[in-house]
Amino acid sequence: MAVSPVFLNPVDQAARWAQKSSLWPMVFGLACCSIEMMALVISRYDIARFGAEAFRATPRQADLLIVPGRVSVKMAPVIKQLYAQMPDPKWVMAMGACASSGGVFNNYAVVQGVDRILPVDVYVPGCPPTPEAVLHGFIKLQEKIQKNDPQAGLPMVKAHA
Repeated sequence: MAVSPVFLNPVDQAARWAQKSSLWPMVFGLACCSIEMMALVISRYDIARFGAEAFRATPRQADLLIVPGRVSVKMAPVIKQLYAQMPDPKWVMAMGACASSGGVFNNYAVVQGVDRILPVDVYVPGCPPTPEAVLHGFIKLQEKIQKNDPQAGLPMVKAHA
């Protein structure tokens, strides 16, 4: 017997509300943007009001990877491994100009955007971005999860060459 979508819709909405209201970011810092990320937990910005104060130290307990700062070519495999260890659904936030596009580091040693190695759900601009900008990006990610955006939290599909 098939279950009617009328009954599944409220369950779906409740599950999405729970996911957006209890995101657990991973403690991960690469460069100067990490200081701004740390500022999110102080009382002035208080990311706890969004249910994300529990920064996790292990990828197996986190569902949000905030990539703050430049990603070197040597660090890229480590980031990919951390992302692979996170349980589904999982999300990625590129924080700062360096994580989004390589920033001022246009050379062979820096990955020109973390989206070249991971699927990015939200980009936060700035060098470094202010905690308010990161909170705005966080709210945009919550809206994306609540709308059940088909691209949110899904692994990146690469075309075969």
